[in-house]
Amino acid sequence: MLRSRRLAVVLTLEERKEQEALEKMGEARRQVEAQQQQINDLDRYQQEYRDQIRSNQQGVVSVTRLQAWQAFISQLDQVLRQQHRQLELLEQRLEEARREWQAAWERRRGMEKYIESCRSQEQRERDLKEQKLADEAAGRAFVRRRR
Repeated sequence: MLRSRRLAVVLTLEERKEQEALEKMGEARRQVEAQQQQINDLDRYQQEYRDQIRSNQQGVVSVTRLQAWQAFISQLDQVLRQQHRQLELLEQRLEEARREWQAAWERRRGMEKYIESCRSQEQRERDLKEQKLADEAAGRAFVRRRR
């Protein structure tokens, strides 16, 4: 069996690994986007809450109520900091997944190039063999004509 045909199995495996890495990268990207959306939603909610506090402060507000608002804003700040840390971790995973996909892509591409070079070599060998057979046949015909 030709080397290029035997290597086709390896190429199929490399293609499968690349596809898996691409899917993993896509999932990591979706997680980053979802986390970013959560942060945006929390930011928006916090801003709306602050705006509501400001509008309610036009009148007289008890100290207890003001402290409760400030405590809630503080909790939102803490949640947002946690969400940002989570986002950083997810972005690191995305970058790792991107590097894994890049490596898988390069391995697959390298295998394709190697198989193509094997096919070219096999074609050159077939051409040389055909040329040799044609030369031998022409030599035999020449010898027969001379006799």
